[in-house]
Amino acid sequence: MSKYKQIFQLMVEENKEIFDTFKQIHDAYALNPEMNKAKFNRIGSEIMDIIRDYERRLCGHMSRGKYGKFAGGVSEKFMQEIKKSYPKIVFVGVE
Repeated sequence: MSKYKQIFQLMVEENKEIFDTFKQIHDAYALNPEMNKAKFNRIGSEIMDIIRDYERRLCGHMSRGKYGKFAGGVSEKFMQEIKKSYPKIVFVGVE
């Protein structure tokens, strides 16, 4: 299994409660964005902080070494993995 997939699974497992909560509001937001926007953005900002932390864990050491040119690609693959489960995550914070 790829490292970015392992980090994604670890992230969700270690933060299971908030990701379960976000999944519920994410699905509600997909059905009715206007009604669920405030809660989606509030919980989504916490989720984005967690995602950034795990992304730094995944790519932080890479960017300093000889594999620095691959860090952007791995980061993109990590975000694609997140978007598979939470496709509306790109709308967190959008007004």
